[in-house]
Amino acid sequence: MSLLTIEGIHKEFADKVLFDDVTMTIHPGNRIGIIGVNGSGKSTFMKIIAGVETADRGTMQHPNDYRIRYLTQTVEFAPDQTILDALFTSETPSVLALKAYEQARQQLEADPASEQRLERFMKAQQAVDAADAWETEAKLKSILNRLGLPDVTADVSSLSGGQQKRVALAAALLDEADLLLLDEPTNELDADTIAWLETVLADYRGAILLITHDRYFLNRVTNHILEIADGTSYFYDGNYELFLEKRAERKARTQSMEQKRQNILRRELAWLRRGAKARTTKQKARIQRVEDLKHQESLAEDEVLEVSVGSRRLGKKVIEVEHLLFQYDDTPIIREFNWLFGRRERYGIVGPNGSGKTTLMNLLAKRLEPTSGTVVHGETVHLGYYGQQVEFEDLSRRVIDEIERIAQVIHTPDGESITASQMLERFLFTPDAQYKPIAKLSGGEKRRLVLLRILMDEPNVLFLDEPTNDLDTETLSVLEDYLESFPGTVIAVSHDRYFLDRIAGQLIAFEDGSINVYHAEYSDYLASLVETKVQAKKEPKEKKERVKTDVVKFTFKEQKEWETIEDDIASLESAIETAEARLADAGSDIRKVNEIYAEISTLKEALDSKMERWEYLSEIDEQIEAQKR
Repeated sequence: MSLLTIEGIHKEFADKVLFDDVTMTIHPGNRIGIIGVNGSGKSTFMKIIAGVETADRGTMQHPNDYRIRYLTQTVEFAPDQTILDALFTSETPSVLALKAYEQARQQLEADPASEQRLERFMKAQQAVDAADAWETEAKLKSILNRLGLPDVTADVSSLSGGQQKRVALAAALLDEADLLLLDEPTNELDADTIAWLETVLADYRGAILLITHDRYFLNRVTNHILEIADGTSYFYDGNYELFLEKRAERKARTQSMEQKRQNILRRELAWLRRGAKARTTKQKARIQRVEDLKHQESLAEDEVLEVSVGSRRLGKKVIEVEHLLFQYDDTPIIREFNWLFGRRERYGIVGPNGSGKTTLMNLLAKRLEPTSGTVVHGETVHLGYYGQQVEFEDLSRRVIDEIERIAQVIHTPDGESITASQMLERFLFTPDAQYKPIAKLSGGEKRRLVLLRILMDEPNVLFLDEPTNDLDTETLSVLEDYLESFPGTVIAVSHDRYFLDRIAGQLIAFEDGSINVYHAEYSDYLASLVETKVQAKKEPKEKKERVKTDVVKFTFKEQKEWETIEDDIASLESAIETAEARLADAGSDIRKVNEIYAEISTLKEALDSKMERWEYLSEIDEQIEAQKR
């Protein structure tokens, strides 16, 4: 039995085709992830399914008793609405019975001597029995406990944005609709809660349609992928990992077809240039085929975002932190933190929501003054800060003008000069889109524009606060590739496990009021936390200890670097010796002497950088060897 049949859905926005002729059938048990770059129409498609927006054409058919639940990316509640009211918005008999029961229970607790309230409570209890809703109540308590929500009598307006999102998520899960629509459900959830949500959705009885930037979550939850690219939709069986394989195969086929078309066109054009005349019907048809091939739409690769931005030179001294303390209303948030941040190091700041991760980042970036202690930046440090809030001075300003305010031309690491307009095209802003006011962009496109604005300034130290929020998976993959080759220092706050595994070699972890630094990948660190909790349950009388050495290991990139670094150092030393010998032979040729001096200076700087990396990697290697003993 199908839940929803979608046929020929088409949507345009401001003369741009978002998607055309989307046809698919959703069955119970389907877990469908929607993939596409920001601005491709993912959220619009979901809103059409939810009935919030209408398609320009196409149809949707579903059973009469079909129910749908839509968890939006940003949630809104009515003024003075309690958590209880927000949770019980469903009209199902079990939820209605539970809502009446909870209200009666609270009233009875406020006045236990009231016979009228006792009678109302007893009737509500009987209604829950009749609706067989006790299982739903147990589920509700489990959800509230797992999401860390306070007393259900509190007003939703008193909660933080993250807690409000959790209330909306709890209400959506409690509803048990036939089709559950989730737009970025993992935003503002910590790693433990995301792992719990994965298990809950695995047992969900209905179908799920979701948009998420969390690729581990996407891979574990979905069994189908809908890709929206350049106005066309593609439907794949399988999870995110299988989707990547099948999409690569599709693109290879498309590339092969385009190559064949170009080859045929080349041969036919050569035939025409030899002076072919349309004397016969066959020749006329052949000439017409050439014209058709020339005007046929190219089957080239989908547009791919490209990041190729330089950075300024970064000296040895980056950030030195000593005796850092920060208090808020006399409550210590950061206590006695000391650390020396070096060149080419990548840090992920992790910990529970509200523990102080963003506060620490703002202290390190000097956007916040410490209560005591010092944060000292090196003289060559040039910061780039990519925050959670998307901020523009003037939303009426054109996209191209926003970028040209930073730089009209930049130089890539390869020495190529790129204009602001060309850079915008590499970030998937078409020439038409570049002359739009910023206000016309989607939320994701605005995030992408802010990212480009920061990178155009060529920073050498990057601070990233939840950078994966509102960025699509394509943009994230390209950003991760860029960060891996970034010659400066990266410090990122993120809950995205995939992102941290790729970019962070060290973790700054907020743990039980203290801050610890680990040489570990994030997944390994999370696994060690789970192991510690399991061990603590087995041995409740023993003091809980986290074995830090369990998570010390090289990342894949560090392992490759360690295997070749001594050879690299030897090569640089040899190159310096050769250059110094040439210097001795240069005599009084001032121009040549200056050139060789500049070459030696560059080589020595590269050698210093390699020696720093060797010291850092050798320290990890010693810890790894110590674990083996």
